[in-house]
Amino acid sequence: MTQATVSLRVPSRSAVLGVFQKYGVYIAIVLLLLYNLVFTPNFFAVDNFRTQFVQVVPVLIVALGMALVIGTEGIDLSVGAVMALAAAVIPLYVGYGLVPTLLIAIGVGAVIGLLNGSMVAFIGVQPIVATLAVMVAGRGLALLIANEQLKSVTSPEVLALGRDSVLGIPYSVLIAAVLVGVVAILVNRTTFGKQLIAIGGSRRAAELAGLPVKRILLIVYVLCASLAAVAGVIGTARLGASVPSTLGNLIELSAITAVVVGGTPLSGGQVKVLGTLAGAVLLQFISATLIKHNVPDAYSQIAQAIIILVAVYIQRGKARVK
Repeated sequence: MTQATVSLRVPSRSAVLGVFQKYGVYIAIVLLLLYNLVFTPNFFAVDNFRTQFVQVVPVLIVALGMALVIGTEGIDLSVGAVMALAAAVIPLYVGYGLVPTLLIAIGVGAVIGLLNGSMVAFIGVQPIVATLAVMVAGRGLALLIANEQLKSVTSPEVLALGRDSVLGIPYSVLIAAVLVGVVAILVNRTTFGKQLIAIGGSRRAAELAGLPVKRILLIVYVLCASLAAVAGVIGTARLGASVPSTLGNLIELSAITAVVVGGTPLSGGQVKVLGTLAGAVLLQFISATLIKHNVPDAYSQIAQAIIILVAVYIQRGKARVK
């Protein structure tokens, strides 16, 4: 056997990085599950998995919207504030019934998305700056609406969204599954999705090609904020109360982590919907594993930071070896 033959059988760095970028999140989930199978009692109990999937729903829904924004080479730091705003308006309108309450709460999110999208698309403000300002102002507005108080939500219809189930599957999980399917179709099967990805790949080239760049960016930020509002409604339904002071705190970081770990590059031009789902599930499983082993929550945050760094390194590493 010659040296040339041996070298042909050794995977190149590009190939290894490519495998990790495409399948790393799934490999990590499998390894984590195997660890818990051996070292974590009752982790594979049906009730435990049901709890984990319920808890991951808000992060997953927010991450779906974040993936769309990141796909355009943008970012949205205001999603947590949008959740708080949606929660703050629910007690004000819950007496009108479920549908009006949902429409108003999601409508509030859409308005915030319009504000973010307008600043980014038409004024030219950097996404991180625009959404950071809205993050701070939005949280403050939510506290003003709620008079800085926790307000109970007793509507059975609203509470059902976060607590009830059908055939053993929680409504919140079903809602998240439907949204995953809708976003996947939107990205992969529609002209809008193709235009979104083209804008993320090169905004200037998209403009020269005659694509409606500003309109697409506006819609993307509206969708992101609307999905965050849905997460706010579900979070409120789970708690049985509107708590704008804490609801959605730092969820933007978890959402960005899920998106990046799932294979969507921060440089834009791609949107990995199933990868985003897997990324959110991985984060939830890591958190649950640490909790079950009595590891302080601070270590969960450190683990999340390490995951972000590793994911970004893999993406940059693959780009360099191309």
